[in-house]
Amino acid sequence: MADRERFFGQTAAGRIHVVESGWLERIRDGRLYAYQLPAAPFRPYATGGYWVADEPVEAIERVALDQLIERHATAGIELRITPSIWPFWRRVISSSVEFSGCRLRNAAGHPDDREG
Repeated sequence: MADRERFFGQTAAGRIHVVESGWLERIRDGRLYAYQLPAAPFRPYATGGYWVADEPVEAIERVALDQLIERHATAGIELRITPSIWPFWRRVISSSVEFSGCRLRNAAGHPDDREG
């Protein structure tokens, strides 16, 4: 409960996405595609809340999604923009809050790795 208060105490959002400021323009101008897939071949994966299929699956529908910042607001997701994700990441991974670090390889260099 203390971790929940630590990360969510100042917001009514049930979910928080944290992105680096270097990605803001790409998020604002970006377009994603959501693929609707048949449910039958999928099963829950052991961790992370993911679903997987053991066979190739053909999409039923493809939907283009843009206005990604507005979609966060509409969905009640708080979007936090920070110069570096690493200070937040170090805290959240040692907490009891559920998290995902998808695409961290695209983050700016770790502060401890910088010269100078």
